[in-house]
Amino acid sequence: MKIITYNTQWFKGLDEVVDIARVVRVARDMADFDVICMQEVAVNYKELSGTTPPNQPAALEKLLPGYQVFFCAAVDELSPCGTYRQQFGNLVASRLPVRQVQHLALPYPNPVPQTPEQPNVLSMPRACLALTVMAPWGPVRVMTSHLEFYSEPARRAQATALRDWHRQFSALAAFAPKVMDGTPYQTKAHTLDTVICGDFNFEVDSPEHAAMLEAGSGFDLFNSWDLLHPGEPYPATFRIFDRTYGPEPVGCDFFFVSDSLKHRVKGFAVNQITQSSDHQPVLLELF
Repeated sequence: MKIITYNTQWFKGLDEVVDIARVVRVARDMADFDVICMQEVAVNYKELSGTTPPNQPAALEKLLPGYQVFFCAAVDELSPCGTYRQQFGNLVASRLPVRQVQHLALPYPNPVPQTPEQPNVLSMPRACLALTVMAPWGPVRVMTSHLEFYSEPARRAQATALRDWHRQFSALAAFAPKVMDGTPYQTKAHTLDTVICGDFNFEVDSPEHAAMLEAGSGFDLFNSWDLLHPGEPYPATFRIFDRTYGPEPVGCDFFFVSDSLKHRVKGFAVNQITQSSDHQPVLLELF
């Protein structure tokens, strides 16, 4: 099972050109992926779409025949002119059967205490899109998100929520609820196998990263890179070419996996050459 996570920056490359097809080509060149998770996908934000179709999920459906495309809008609002809706969020495309889809709103606390020195910062709602797909060995929950950039307290709350959802879903798998066939209570594809990926906007030495890996619940998470390359520095996935948001390249796009999947982590790669977004695509291979 091959999964790619990619913050597409609404498909805008470092050449300032919005090109949805180019991003798909980059992903296909990286791997014959089963699942691709994208962050920063837009609908009807004309300042973001350029000359490309304003409905980016619909455009991706045409570019990915054989895949089911699921979009989760973290932002869903009426346009300023009041005539159409605008959406911004995460997308997952899967050619594996999808047993379940969940749209999860992340915490959205006041980004910072307002002071004369820092009266406000940019912020917007964030969400997680969770799909339970059928891998060759059974159901796998794939969760993708894009956490807060400008506020560390908000980002930490969101990371904690992702970790706690994993624990909650895993507990359902370990202690499955009663079912009632033919109703919404019918058997679900509960599973311990979990992948949480996306643009987390934190680094490996951050409190948020430590919160994701907090041990002792019985349903712990692991940074997939560390399973293959223990002790080695995490590769850069952001600010390799564009230093708008900081002076040095950093790694902030991750794949976290459940304990039940540790033995299946066989491959990890970052395309550090492409400039089709301000982030680099990351590949995880599970066998």
